[in-house]
Amino acid sequence: MPKTLQKEIEKLKKRILSLSAIVQQQLWSAVKAVDERNPRLADKVIETDCEIDEMEVDIEEECLKILALHQPVAIDLRFIIAVLKINNDLERIGDYAVNIAERAKFLSMDQKTDYPFDFNKMAEKVQEMVKWSLDALVNMDTNIARKVFTHDNEVDDINRQMYRNVQEAIRRNPDHLEHLINLMGVSRNLERVADHATNISEDIIYMLEGEIIRHKYKSSCHI
Repeated sequence: MPKTLQKEIEKLKKRILSLSAIVQQQLWSAVKAVDERNPRLADKVIETDCEIDEMEVDIEEECLKILALHQPVAIDLRFIIAVLKINNDLERIGDYAVNIAERAKFLSMDQKTDYPFDFNKMAEKVQEMVKWSLDALVNMDTNIARKVFTHDNEVDDINRQMYRNVQEAIRRNPDHLEHLINLMGVSRNLERVADHATNISEDIIYMLEGEIIRHKYKSSCHI
């Protein structure tokens, strides 16, 4: 690899890792804001979103510049392609963290009630998936990336159960409709974060092994 290209790739890796650290913290804070009904923490998540958007654009522009100027091949090309996709997934996780934070602000105005689904279990599994996917990126480790797939179907199952529980809770307590709908939104956004963590892991495996494994670990394509 030419030294100039190597320097550009190292710089790009640092940028994507910096973005991943901020996005991970955003998700952690959003989940905490829901659990603690903390509107100030939720506001902090929302305010940080612009920084993530700017970083995502800068990384995309950097990837395109490297492709145009250096025309990388083999693993270097796979790295750039994977970073482009991971960059997009990280930005989307940031967006879902904001969505969760917005629901946390609404929920903070109500008295804390029991969740109609196993929120803590779901949040822990999703956060673990994101951590593993980003650890795999830091360490360039496909074994860590594959750990992510073990939780994806479990998160989907919790999300499906949440819909059933919320429907029943709405029938029993129609006065709590808005509260329950916002809790449903939290669950739905967590499930989508899990999907993006899975995407990141798939891209890391593609980057390092050259194998496209999309859909391979899904037990079903239907909810």
